[in-house]
Amino acid sequence: MKEFITHSDFETQSLGEEFGKKINSAVTFAFFGGMGMGKTAFIRGVVKGLDSDDRVSSPTFALVHEYAGRLPVYHFDMYRVESWDDLYSTGFFDYLGEPCVLLIEWSENIENALPDDAVRIEISRGELESDRVIKTDWSEVQ
Repeated sequence: MKEFITHSDFETQSLGEEFGKKINSAVTFAFFGGMGMGKTAFIRGVVKGLDSDDRVSSPTFALVHEYAGRLPVYHFDMYRVESWDDLYSTGFFDYLGEPCVLLIEWSENIENALPDDAVRIEISRGELESDRVIKTDWSEVQ
């Protein structure tokens, strides 16, 4: 796992943007981390790095948001998913295998349903309140 440390929301978003710039084909990013860890900030950067001007917000109540960019982007929030029936109701399985970027918050709630090639991104608090430790198994980043 590669590890990055950011010291602000802005730096977390900037790191996400660097990831977004490196995306050239369909990919699923599975985000893990507690409330307020910066998952949506990171995703805001990924979407920007995919050349989108769309406004990114957490899809907690909508369950999924769609953004336009170099590739179609689907941003899921699985916070409220507690069962397979809940997961099916999100339409998640309809997006798998499509030529798009899937960004999934609260992946710990659907870990058994994630595709085998999903890229893990784990975000946790660092030494200071504003620090974030971001770990990933994505081979495209240095």
